[in-house]
Amino acid sequence: MARPPHTPPADAQPTADFGFERVPRADKAERVRAVFDSVASRYDLMNDLMSFGAHRLWKRFALVQTGLRPGMRALDLAGGTGDLARGLVQQVGETGSVVLADINAAMLEQGRARLVDAGLSDRVECVLADAEALPFADRSFDCVTIAFGLRNVTDKDAALASMFRVLKPGGRALVLEFSTPTTPGLAPLYDLYSFKVLPALGRLVADDADSYRYLAESIRRHPDQATLTAMMQRAGFDRVAHHDLAGGIVALHKGFRF
Repeated sequence: MARPPHTPPADAQPTADFGFERVPRADKAERVRAVFDSVASRYDLMNDLMSFGAHRLWKRFALVQTGLRPGMRALDLAGGTGDLARGLVQQVGETGSVVLADINAAMLEQGRARLVDAGLSDRVECVLADAEALPFADRSFDCVTIAFGLRNVTDKDAALASMFRVLKPGGRALVLEFSTPTTPGLAPLYDLYSFKVLPALGRLVADDADSYRYLAESIRRHPDQATLTAMMQRAGFDRVAHHDLAGGIVALHKGFRF
């Protein structure tokens, strides 16, 4: 006789992935905050070192896909140090507006400082915001972007639904994120780099191997291309498609609200 499936006790605490670890769901956001508090000051430098500068090309590709024109309004979620926000400003022009949002105050402060350095601080609104419950009106943005941030969100379905809610009809969402390698033979090399080189680099440059080990683990827990496509469709997005970059190590997903 087959054994019945295991049912957790009614009072069992819901859990979430934190890298390869399962943690109480209510604790994940605080743990992610601690990671980004730790890496904020070296975030841009480490991105350049870890990707050999390729992250800038990936973000440039995402910017080409926004469909933004002068006078439009854009939201960059989990925007951190403001790479995408600075590009979005150029697209919407003097008559448009850009909001840079992040749940982490230390990262948002880094983004604000870089906007000041670029002379763009008066053209970008910086908002401390949770992607799962965005504090913006329905149908208020022409484009919503999130680059390398969705995998750190506790409830990704809620974040995608929130992104859909704030999009105007005809608007689009762009999700740029690490994904699953599709080029034959790339996966084992990528694993070696992720779990040996990245923590060592984090220890040498940022004196923080653990945070970069978490970042590598969080990539492996993130949905693959097909799964994220299905999640965006469930959130309401139409014409969802993705474009693999760097052999699938990174993917840009695009979806529309009609």
